[in-house]
Amino acid sequence: MIRFNCDYCEGAHQRILDKLVETNMEQTPGYGNDHFCAEAAQMIRDLCKAPEAAVHFLTGGTQANLTVIAAALRPHQGVLCSEAGHIAVHEAGAVEATGHKVLGLSAPDGKITAQQVKQAYVDHINDESYDQIVQPGLVYISQSTELGTTYSKAELEEMYRVCKECGLYLYVDGARLAYALGAEGMDVDFEVLAANCDVFYIGGTKVGALFGEAVVILNDALKKDFRYIMRQEGGLVAKGRLLGIQFSELLRDGFYIETGRRADRLADEIRKACEDRGYPFLVPNNTNQIFPVIPDAVLESWKDKYAFAYQCRVDESHSAVRFCTSWATRPEDVKALADDIRNS
Repeated sequence: MIRFNCDYCEGAHQRILDKLVETNMEQTPGYGNDHFCAEAAQMIRDLCKAPEAAVHFLTGGTQANLTVIAAALRPHQGVLCSEAGHIAVHEAGAVEATGHKVLGLSAPDGKITAQQVKQAYVDHINDESYDQIVQPGLVYISQSTELGTTYSKAELEEMYRVCKECGLYLYVDGARLAYALGAEGMDVDFEVLAANCDVFYIGGTKVGALFGEAVVILNDALKKDFRYIMRQEGGLVAKGRLLGIQFSELLRDGFYIETGRRADRLADEIRKACEDRGYPFLVPNNTNQIFPVIPDAVLESWKDKYAFAYQCRVDESHSAVRFCTSWATRPEDVKALADDIRNS
C-alpha cells in the first residue's frame, strides 16, 4: 500500500533521529528550561526578526490551538474561522470544550477574507441583542488551509489591519507552514508572517518531526501567564528538550522550508498528471495537498494500491479525494501514481 492519505505517515527525518540519539544521555532541566529549547526559540526569533517574541513548544496542533485560544479569549468570546477550519471540523470540539464557541464563516476555498471578518464584527455590534450573543474575540486562519490554499502577503496584511481595527486577535495555524512557505510564488516568509499576526505556530508534526509545534507569540497581551495555561492544558512537557532538539534541526540551514518545497514539487507531478488526464480539481492550489475529482470506478480500482482521503461526493459517479505528499514522499511512488492517473 502506497500512502498519500496524510503527511504524517512516517516517523521522523533521519537528522532529527540522529540528534536525539547523539544527545540522549545529556542531562538537562525539564519543562523546556534547557539549552536546546533556548537555542530553538532564538532561531525562531531570528527567522521572524522578532527579538521580543515568546516561543513555547507543545506536542500537537490541537493542543496548540486550544491552548492559544483559551489564553486569548474571555469567557463570553468566540473565534471566527472558516467552516472548513481544523478547529471547526477535525478537533472533536476541543475549542468548545474550553468554553469558547467556534463561529464559522463560509469559505469554499478554505480561506476567509478580511471583509467577512469586518462584516461579522459589524453585524455583532449592530445587533440589538449584541450582549446576548457570543462576541467575536479572535480570528483563526491556517497557512496553508485545510484545502491546501494559501494567504498572500497582501491578504495577511489586510486581515491583520481589519483585526486590529475591530479589536480582534489574529491567530495563524501553521501545521503545514513549511508547505505554504515553500509554495511556488509565495511572497510570505517567517518575517512577513510574524509582522502580520498576534500569534502563530510552526508545525513540526507534519514536516518531519516525531511530534511538536512551536507557538510564537508576538502580542505582549498574550504572553503573560501563558505557561500556566499550557500546564492546565497538559502542554508543559517534562522532557521539553525533545521538542527543542527537533525544532533546532528542522530550522537549521533553511531545512524547514526546503522540506516543504520538495513536497510541493512532488505534488505538482500528481497535479500535472490529473490535468493531463482531464480530471478537474475541487480547489486549485499549489501546496502539498491535491484535491482531484475522479470517477468512483477508478478510485475503487486503486483501493488496494493507494491510500488517499475521501473529501466529498461531486455527482453520482465522481468524488473529490485528497492526495497528500510530505517530507518523506518517495519520487518513485509519485511516479507510480502519476502513471496510473494518466492511464486511468
